[in-house]
Amino acid sequence: MSTEPLRCAGALIVNDDGRLFIQRRSPDRRLFPNCWDIVGGHLEPGEEVEDALRREVTEETGWTVARVLGRVGEYRYVADDGLERVESDWLVRVDGDLRRPRLEAGKHTEFRWLTEADLDLLDEHRDVNDGLIRRIAEDAFALLRTIGS
Repeated sequence: MSTEPLRCAGALIVNDDGRLFIQRRSPDRRLFPNCWDIVGGHLEPGEEVEDALRREVTEETGWTVARVLGRVGEYRYVADDGLERVESDWLVRVDGDLRRPRLEAGKHTEFRWLTEADLDLLDEHRDVNDGLIRRIAEDAFALLRTIGS
């Protein structure tokens, strides 16, 4: 078994109102069940981060990445499966009907467009000491303010 951390790519999708897209993971998911999350997942063997980012956005929403606005950050964590991950997260704009994402059946149950005032929502069903997804969203909002897009 490899001791290298799993590599992941995440997309913080922003709309014209400056809100971020989040989706609730199914209660049947092994990792982070019933939690709000951003779009993203593991890199396939030989896949580059940007390719994984684009693939995950399309798989999880039906949208396509129109523009990568900037890097939100890189985050290391150990999920509740005990495996270490290194996640590279990006702020993106997408093409498609933003009112009607095509959520992955069985993987996500609902979606929302998040404002900074809604950040507490990200703590639902998360371990008290987790806070990672909230920190990622806070970093994305900070980047959005910096670039003004």
